[in-house]
Amino acid sequence: MKSKRWKTAVLIAWLFALALSLLTPAVSRADGAVTVAEAIARNSGTATVEGYIVGVVQSGSGASVTYSLSAPFTVETNIALADRPNETDRNKILPVQLPPGAIREALNLKAHPENVGKKVRITGSLAAYFAVPGLKAPTAYSWVESATSRVEPVTAAPGPEAVPEGTFIRLVTATEGATIYYTVDGSEPTTSSFVYREPIPAEAMTIKAFAVKEGMEPSVVSVFTYSVLTQAVRIHDIQGVGHRSPWDGKQVTGVEGIVTYVPDANHLYMQDPKPDNDERTSEGIFVYKPSHGAKPGDMVLIDGAVTEWLMEGYAEKADTDLTVTEIDASKGSLRIVQSGQPLPAPVVIGRDRALPTEVIDNDGFSEFDPNEDGIDFFESLEGMLVQIEEPKVIGPQKYGQIPVVPQSIPVDTRAGGLRLSENDANPERILLYVQDRTFVAKTGDSFAGPVTGVMSYRYGNYNVLVDHERLPRLLEGAVSPETTDIVPDPDQLTIASYNIENFSARSSDEKANQLADDLVYRLKSPDIIGLMEVQDNDGETDSGATNADQTMARLIQKVKERGGPDYVYIDVAPQNNQDGGAPGGNIRVGFLYNRDRVSLADGRQGAATEAVAFTDGRLTLNPGRIDPNNPVFQETRKPLAAQFEFRGQTVIIIANHFNSKNGDAPLFGKIQPPVRPSEAKRVQIAEVVHRFVQDVLEKQPNANVVVLGDLNDFEFSAAVKTLKGSELVNMMESVPADDRYSYIYEGNSQLLDHILVSKRLASSTKADIVHINAPFMEGKRASDHDPVLIQTSLSSKEETTPQQPWTHLANVSLNRLVVQTVHAFLSVEGMSSIRDGIWLQHNAVLRGEGLRHTKVVICPVAPGAVVDFQGAVVKEVVIANRHVKEIRGAEYVQTWNIADGVDLSMIVIKRPNGEPIHPTTVRP
Repeated sequence: MKSKRWKTAVLIAWLFALALSLLTPAVSRADGAVTVAEAIARNSGTATVEGYIVGVVQSGSGASVTYSLSAPFTVETNIALADRPNETDRNKILPVQLPPGAIREALNLKAHPENVGKKVRITGSLAAYFAVPGLKAPTAYSWVESATSRVEPVTAAPGPEAVPEGTFIRLVTATEGATIYYTVDGSEPTTSSFVYREPIPAEAMTIKAFAVKEGMEPSVVSVFTYSVLTQAVRIHDIQGVGHRSPWDGKQVTGVEGIVTYVPDANHLYMQDPKPDNDERTSEGIFVYKPSHGAKPGDMVLIDGAVTEWLMEGYAEKADTDLTVTEIDASKGSLRIVQSGQPLPAPVVIGRDRALPTEVIDNDGFSEFDPNEDGIDFFESLEGMLVQIEEPKVIGPQKYGQIPVVPQSIPVDTRAGGLRLSENDANPERILLYVQDRTFVAKTGDSFAGPVTGVMSYRYGNYNVLVDHERLPRLLEGAVSPETTDIVPDPDQLTIASYNIENFSARSSDEKANQLADDLVYRLKSPDIIGLMEVQDNDGETDSGATNADQTMARLIQKVKERGGPDYVYIDVAPQNNQDGGAPGGNIRVGFLYNRDRVSLADGRQGAATEAVAFTDGRLTLNPGRIDPNNPVFQETRKPLAAQFEFRGQTVIIIANHFNSKNGDAPLFGKIQPPVRPSEAKRVQIAEVVHRFVQDVLEKQPNANVVVLGDLNDFEFSAAVKTLKGSELVNMMESVPADDRYSYIYEGNSQLLDHILVSKRLASSTKADIVHINAPFMEGKRASDHDPVLIQTSLSSKEETTPQQPWTHLANVSLNRLVVQTVHAFLSVEGMSSIRDGIWLQHNAVLRGEGLRHTKVVICPVAPGAVVDFQGAVVKEVVIANRHVKEIRGAEYVQTWNIADGVDLSMIVIKRPNGEPIHPTTVRP
């Protein structure tokens, strides 16, 4: 009773609060602006946020995000807002993204430190930024005039840095007539502190200063920390212990180094000839000096400004990528002191320095630990010469990058790659940037000698810069395109899933031929194939047309030319440019099915916006799209369900192509752990498909359901686990771990393509992943995904069928025996006489001594017939028409007769042990 009274009281209080909220405005501005606190709490939708600029995000993400709240500032890609001008509680600070453009130019604190303390209104999207509530993609801003203006902040010249002895520090504020107060011991300044009247002699100290003027608010406190140089700064001093230089934004003079690598006329890498004894501090550095004229082996002295520079990368690199420490000598100097100097000895990775093999980062950059964290290990070598001994290639060359590991590092796939697992993203992967997109290398290859280059960073990854002309000889591995181990069986249904990577009627003949080869020879002509990335007839021409009939007619014809089935293609064409992918291409999912083995259940084809349902054991649309108007499918492929009939049973197959990983943070990026914003949408899509499967199985518990496709996520991901639920079994998990991948990205072998089946089918289903694409380069493959395949009987092993009854022919005397039974089992005893033979119109299994003097005529009334002689001696076999698919146990057939028009190359003939018999050996 007490609990009930408490709940009632809470309810009344809540209703009272709700009523007040309808009468009392929220804590927001009259013109619709919201406070920072409200923006943090809401963090979705579009809003105009009003607050004070208090600083910038310096590094980290989530709980480890750190803010710089005092000048000088080195970051220009974001600012931080708060409801109070002196806020220091990071839980009350909102990071704001500043994309390139006018808003960044006006607001960034690197160029405008005077903006600190100013009040501003910014309109943008409330969304996670640095894995905390933030404001992204701002579209407008305006300054908010306060009732009392604020004195401009104090700045110092030179800025906080290590300065030569005898330097004097000048303090200034842009507010005319303001008085500056300061301290030099790090204590907070007040109006009782020193009054600035003349430059301050530099020493090891921290100056804190603010300015006041009557009638105005005091400035914010500025902090400047100095040290005094007693000797020339070295490269390892500039690099420091960590991912950002302690000298960032400071001037350096006379920095000594030997040029090790020259990428172009304006940039070079150099390395300190006098290293320290600290492995955590790199001895190499990147230098920018237009028209430098230096070459490897030159000893140089550099004067310039230390910066943290963003290298090559994608459009969002300012938000995702780490920086490279650089000396910008464009306004400084480069002096060549001596030429022809020997290059520093490279660090041999895996021998001189142990390479982390499990952890990329586990502390959110809070600790610099090169011995454990891969991201810290490579940072400690930034700009240095490194060597990888006899590298093993763990993925195909792409964009001039070859993923490798040192010879001493073990691999864990049969092809010689590294498999991505739930707790190991393989930090030991090294990307060789050979700057040659035509260099041919595949998984399993290796180099005959060591590879030497300079450690750098580009496109979200550490790269070793290598001249491809200096690479040692490449040893080609044994990896070659596979053929499925699954053997076609007349009583078993084979189902494949294949992302055919933007195939259209305008794709090259080479691609069309490769795909047809894959389907016929490598996959052995599956009965049903779920296809992803089928483009419309005119490919990426944005004509508004979306049909793909010509696209698939072209592929079907290529299959037929190779002796494959006369497939039928079905899909539901999308609306123009509504399903993502390349504009105009209109990629979609669809099915090919072998009409001689499978039929499409009766039903009307759905339209792009019609939703399929399951009623009375049938799909209401066949094929039909699942919940196509759900907002989660915006710019994404809609799942397609189709119902097929095979051997008197039905199966519902759902083809999927979930949204890609675009927008996810890189593994070696500035956000640790990496954020994966794309995953939330895949989970939502998985929920939609899972609900559909649940509905089918609730209405028909013994239904045969197969869910397949490119799910763009791993077997251990939240999305795939959501799709799987308790109703489905992911058959890919039955594939051995060392073979369980369908895609290779930056050297990580990973599983993106899946086939799941309803639980009742799992025990009678086997799976295969056919590696014909992922290990190989573009131009050597038809797609970037490997196809996956299952074979099932559409019944579980627990649902056993009675032993087939044998018909025993003992001492019979007949002129001709015509067998019309669909699955006949005949035992012909020795004394039987059938003068004109046994005529088989369907599948049959035969045995017995009586076959020694009996002719068997195989004359099926429908394609796909299979006859098994189980190794018996047979007097004569006549193949009467082209409907014969396979003859088993035929080693001891004495005489063969082949009717005109029968192509023996299209018939599989086997010995009892399953070995094929060559067609030439069965000629009469």
